[in-house]
Amino acid sequence: MIDTHTHLYAEEFDEDRKETIQRAVDKGITEFYLPAIDSESHEKMLQLETEYPNRIFSMMGLHPCYVKPETWEKELEIVKNYLDKRNFPAIGEIGIDLYWDKTTLDIQIKAFEQQIDWAIEKDLPIVIHTRESFDETFEVLERKKHPKLRGIFHCFSGNLEQAKHAIDLNFILGIGGVVTFKNGKIDQFLNEIPLDKIVLETDSPYLAPVPHRGKRNESSYLDLVAGKLVDIYKSDFSEIDRITTENAKILFKQV
Repeated sequence: MIDTHTHLYAEEFDEDRKETIQRAVDKGITEFYLPAIDSESHEKMLQLETEYPNRIFSMMGLHPCYVKPETWEKELEIVKNYLDKRNFPAIGEIGIDLYWDKTTLDIQIKAFEQQIDWAIEKDLPIVIHTRESFDETFEVLERKKHPKLRGIFHCFSGNLEQAKHAIDLNFILGIGGVVTFKNGKIDQFLNEIPLDKIVLETDSPYLAPVPHRGKRNESSYLDLVAGKLVDIYKSDFSEIDRITTENAKILFKQV
């Protein structure tokens, strides 16, 4: 299995990071993809990649919650410098978040569009963070439509119509712990989405699946997400594992 979205460099793992990674490996997680947040965490993220070659892969991007009036342009310069300097499997996580701060919408859109332009220019997928902002996110994607524009709607928690819209725009859905929540709702329609449009993720240390909900999440819990998909798709575990792993490898160009 591949965890397509985990913040392994987060301080929540400072006490037992090595053990956390080992637990996941023991469960059959072969690769971990780390989304960037902002420049304050780049060093820790990239160091982890160095320590676990061919297992841990860093993305690069500016998270919408860290698009601040006083720093966002400088932060984007740092992102661009990295993108010009070396290869990354994706630009992320980027997007629009209107849950925490609606006042920065205009600069969130500018930062999102700029990073989409770089993704198209460098032929890279993007990993989208969208919270209470599906309409705004879709508006940007429609405006930026391009044959090379593709990626993941990370931590997808929308409805069936939004899921289909994302897929029509050449995106796949990142499915994590929310699928196991009673009030998550995506389990009610997910079987209408083809399995080849889905990748697995944890978003650890956040959004731990049931029965660990409310506690620290970790990549070893990815089997609980896959297990829920077994129920939803009436498929077997190995098939869920095979298809979602293949989807991730194709997207991140590991095949």
